[in-house]
Amino acid sequence: MPKTKFQDVVFTVMMVVVMVYAMVVYNISIDLGGVRNEVFLMALHELVIMGIVGFLLEMLVAGPLAKKLAFRFVTPGKDRMAVVILAISAMTVCLMCPMMSFVATVLFKGVDSQLFAKWVQLTVMNFPMALCWQIFAAGPLVRLIFGKLFPEKNAEAA
Repeated sequence: MPKTKFQDVVFTVMMVVVMVYAMVVYNISIDLGGVRNEVFLMALHELVIMGIVGFLLEMLVAGPLAKKLAFRFVTPGKDRMAVVILAISAMTVCLMCPMMSFVATVLFKGVDSQLFAKWVQLTVMNFPMALCWQIFAAGPLVRLIFGKLFPEKNAEAA
């Protein structure tokens, strides 16, 4: 877990890149009717704008709010670290998925009288994938890499 503001920014960038890239691949694949090799390259183009948006939303809105919401039912230091991490991760997805789906709806589906309906549909389609990807893939992968980049002092002493 990040201990400094610099570490928080690094962790957030890593998580945003892994989450946004996967979700863009997922959405392009749905739009094209399935996964194709070219989808992975196409997703890199959208990653730039959606990554910037995701980083800003995570740092300014979702990150702080997700922790406040998670800490309503878990207590760091009292509850097991895995439970705290899962609570923060779940709350982050609950906040980021609707916000990022709204941005994607506006940018890629168009603003018209069906904006709300398109946004709700996209959010409902994205949420299960985002939650599963965060809990089972992106979260563990990013925490593993982050732990290698920034080993904790007490872990070295053990």
